[in-house]
Amino acid sequence: MVRIRLRRQGKAKQPSYRVVIADARSPRDGKFIEIIGHYNPVRQPKELEIKGDRARYWLSVGAQPSDTVVTLLKRLNVLDTDGKVVPVAEVAPDTAVLPVVAATPVAVVPVAEVAPDTAVLPVVAATPVLADAPVAVVAPVAPEA
Repeated sequence: MVRIRLRRQGKAKQPSYRVVIADARSPRDGKFIEIIGHYNPVRQPKELEIKGDRARYWLSVGAQPSDTVVTLLKRLNVLDTDGKVVPVAEVAPDTAVLPVVAATPVAVVPVAEVAPDTAVLPVVAATPVLADAPVAVVAPVAPEA
């Protein structure tokens, strides 16, 4: 049986993981078929990148994801809440992806509602935020003196 699972990398107490396709009989850090992404839970914001098309392919040919990988694939909208594969056509192309940063107060609003004198931060890949329209990350701006 083929599994989609995490392969540990990194130093002691500083793990990072590769998301790999491997035979279920091979050891955790052993032989694998393909690397489809990486996950770094130590870094702030947490870093997660998985090739959605390759994950969908392997799921379609019968690969079984580990419990942790299921959670990660749900976060990236590759799997729905029931654990079924979400086709590429159903994933909104204007889905904004934001980092998880607890220390920075930000608001996510539709781009059409952003005031012209408001600072808009770039949107980066980490944690998906679903939206019906394009969104912008708006941070409070101190008035210039």
